[in-house]
Amino acid sequence: MDKLVVTAGLTGSRISKKQTPYIPVSPDEIVRSGVEARRAGASVLHVHVRDPETGLGTQDLAVFAPVVERLRAETDAVLCLTTSGIPGRNLPVEERIAPLALRPDLASFDAGSVNTPAGVFLNPPEFLDALAAKALELGVKPELECFDAGHVATCVRYLADGKLRAPLHFQFVLGAPYGMPATAASLVYLTAMLPAGATWSVIGIGRAQTPMAALAIVMGGHARVGLEDNISYAKGELATSNAQLVERVVRLAAELGREVATPADAREILGLPVEERS
Repeated sequence: MDKLVVTAGLTGSRISKKQTPYIPVSPDEIVRSGVEARRAGASVLHVHVRDPETGLGTQDLAVFAPVVERLRAETDAVLCLTTSGIPGRNLPVEERIAPLALRPDLASFDAGSVNTPAGVFLNPPEFLDALAAKALELGVKPELECFDAGHVATCVRYLADGKLRAPLHFQFVLGAPYGMPATAASLVYLTAMLPAGATWSVIGIGRAQTPMAALAIVMGGHARVGLEDNISYAKGELATSNAQLVERVVRLAAELGREVATPADAREILGLPVEERS
């Protein structure tokens, strides 16, 4: 097995301080949380930023750029920038893909539409085509976010059509209210669909986070944890930081005999350039 690539989903676009005081919202909080998560063992940081007026997610480069600059200066982590905007709020395509101008290592590629409690999270073909083309142009690797099996099939088709470049990296989002359930059966089914050479990671939403991470460890996949996907550490107990959630999956990996990847390891495993971006 490859070493375990641990991703930390730092903040997302919607969770508020009313839900948990520990969610990082300001640029300083997001950077500090990213630094802590890296020190705890995460090799990839999945980055959203927040609108300073509304507290919700924003794709504004003026907010993204200083956060990315500081994370690059203060960590050696692989950076994955979101293109999702705010699920339920349909942003223009150009606005959603704007963060690719910062040339991150990875960018999220939500491979199809899905219902959410906030409304339909729309990812139509014209958005996917534009995102795929821009990622190819700028040399940014898409992280293929799949909420159901049809999303995996879409990515395989895009690979066949030359819109995506091998090797693909998939991220299964399991346990969302209207997506595939967070079960071992889902993981077995989804991984059987992957093209040769593909890598995969899994997000377990809410209380599914730790079980899905444990399954990824023993199945040879990779895992994302963090406050974006789960604000609890245990039933009735809020997680106090992204680092706390990372530390738990690192301990699980040690108990199960799987070494955790450094950022350099993650670059090799995911097929990313070894050299730092200028």
